[in-house]
This record gives sequence, structure tokens and C-alpha cells, in this order.
Amino acid sequence: MNIILLGPPGAGKGTQAQRLVSERGMVQLSTGDMLREAVAAGTPVGLQAKAIMAAGELVSDAIVSALIGERLDSSAGRGAIFDGFPRTQPQAEALEILLGERGRALDSVIELDVDEDALVERITGRFSCAECGTGYHDRFKQPKVEGTCDVCGSHEFKRRPDDNEATVRTRMAEYRAKTAPILPFYEARGLVRRVDGMASVEEVAGQIDAILDGAAD
Repeated sequence: MNIILLGPPGAGKGTQAQRLVSERGMVQLSTGDMLREAVAAGTPVGLQAKAIMAAGELVSDAIVSALIGERLDSSAGRGAIFDGFPRTQPQAEALEILLGERGRALDSVIELDVDEDALVERITGRFSCAECGTGYHDRFKQPKVEGTCDVCGSHEFKRRPDDNEATVRTRMAEYRAKTAPILPFYEARGLVRRVDGMASVEEVAGQIDAILDGAAD
């Protein structure tokens, strides 16, 4: 199975991708992570990317495609989750070519559909234990004993500085701008499926599994 997983920050996309990697043996292809890894490893593509980024320029579609091609070659036999690519129709067309050259095809484009106001509440209410990192929420998951971490007993908590309403709404606008160009491309191919990103983690997982299992039949 090869899928594109779409969803704005805070929609739970990362959680679902990690689950698919763990439970289904898929590989997550995050272009940002792959660029950083290639640069750190000093691969030929990584060296090209490093020089371009050092000059303050954007990495070209050709280099990103080369990175994805390398990762697909090294993960033969495993399904792929595409994260952060494609974001334009030319990139979507390039991905079709990359997959086709390797005897693969895109099975589904799954979007975690969210309500913006509810997502703002979900994200701005997050906080975590400063010691062990256990996550909590002002409304949905308070510590059992106020001011004390359930896991390690610490009394110190922290919030991410970017978990504020203005930042969340900016991210949502950026997400819509980036996904708008590719959704019609994939909708025309009948590949787009939407799940309720505001449901529980388990319910979202069930909806995604139903899509993947249905596509595999």
C-alpha cells in the first residue's frame, strides 16, 4: 500500500503515521526528515541539497524526487506513507512517474478532516510533564492529582510556545494553501478519502484501516 497522508498540524497525522509504520511495516517518507538525513550522511543528493540550502535557495523538485526514489529503492516490499510531498501538481505528476518506474501505484490519499475551532482548542490546551514528557490537556486529560504527573510524580509542566491560537490558525491557512493544488488532481482520479480527524485516536485508526483494507481487496 502506498498512500499520501494529509492533515494540518495537530490533526494527529504523525500519530497515525507512526502506528502504520509499527503495525503494518510501512515506511514514512517525510521530505523534511529525508533532506536532513541526506545532508547529515553526506550522500550525493544530500551534498547537492546542502549547497543549495547554504546559498539560501529552495531545494528543487528534482532533488526531492531523487531523495524519494532512493528511499523507495531501499524500502522495496514495504508500503510508503508520503508526508510533505507532493504539494503541487507537477510534484504529484513526478510522484506518479517515480512509483510507476518501480512497479508501484498510489492507493489512497487520506485526509484527516478537522474543525478549525475545535483544533485550536485541542492544540492550545496541550501541556506536558517537564521531566518525562507525558502529555496532558486542560480539558481532555488532566493529571489524576492536580499538579502532579501521573507517570513520574513531577510537579513541573511545560507548554510549547507555538501552541497558541494565532499560530494554529496561521498553520491551518498554510495547510489549506499547500493542499489546495493537489486535491483536485487526486479527486479526479478517485483517490481522495476523508476521515474524521476530530474523533479519538482509536476511531481515526479504525477509519484509516478500513480504507486501506478496502483498497487492498
